[in-house]
Amino acid sequence: MKLVFAGTPDFAVPSLLAADARHEVVAVYTQPDRPAGRGRALTASPVKQMALERGLTVHQPERLKGAEVLDTLRALEPDLMIVVAYGLLLPQAVLDIPRFGCWNVHASLLPRWRGAAPIQRAIQAGDAETGVCLMQMEKGLDTGPVLLRQSTPITPEDTGGSLHDRLAELGAQVLGDGLGLLRAGMRLGQAVQPETGVTYAHKLDKAEARLDWSRPARELADTVRAFNPWPVAEADVAGERLRIHGASLAPLVHGQSPGSVLAAGREGIVIACGEGALRLQRVQRAGGRVIDVADYLNARSDLRRAGV
Repeated sequence: MKLVFAGTPDFAVPSLLAADARHEVVAVYTQPDRPAGRGRALTASPVKQMALERGLTVHQPERLKGAEVLDTLRALEPDLMIVVAYGLLLPQAVLDIPRFGCWNVHASLLPRWRGAAPIQRAIQAGDAETGVCLMQMEKGLDTGPVLLRQSTPITPEDTGGSLHDRLAELGAQVLGDGLGLLRAGMRLGQAVQPETGVTYAHKLDKAEARLDWSRPARELADTVRAFNPWPVAEADVAGERLRIHGASLAPLVHGQSPGSVLAAGREGIVIACGEGALRLQRVQRAGGRVIDVADYLNARSDLRRAGV
């Protein structure tokens, strides 16, 4: 089949490889190069980098609108367009071009967590499982019927980063299964999404990363995991602002004010929360590197002397 692939970040790369493995990817659409890094140099997206490595044609329109953009896409005569974390909404004029329409690989079990940040929101909400859906696209945001889905548990050790990587591979697997069925001439069932259970995964905002010690410890632990590796949770700890890269629940009952240090040692710094306590295990000082709490306490003699 002649495929057009549209994607931008790392998450989309395994799906691009799956599409290119047994089919002809006639073009890859990705976001324009953006400034990145300390030097703010224009940087190609991960999908563009992989596409160029594989000798694929790359298009980078600012928007999927206008006669020229639509004419270019029509001239490709695609059987199917595959969209994975592309970052642009597809207008109806684009959805109508491919013979089999457009498919989307989405990192949640729809209709839960439609929108921009389904991986992180699932962890933050304390969900027990998530997964990927292969969806037939329509004009609404992640509202189309689901063709295939695959679930995976969210473990207590999962972070936004680890779950991202696992779902990226799972998405490529589900996409490959769907393409195999379509190539074999089999009709994929379309499960219309129910109206109940719809939730929206709003885009992550760095302002959300500030931990509020008056919240329950379990909620804060989930936020730390969800926001690793970006935007990374941060909090005031014994008078210093730290970025929190690793934390877990501490089984302590206390009557202390939220934000109080209950204990500090090689196992971690235990902070009183509005409900329960949180043990900080990996932290980062301003301008420093990520370190274990044991190393951090070497520079905080005040906490060590307090014996907390």
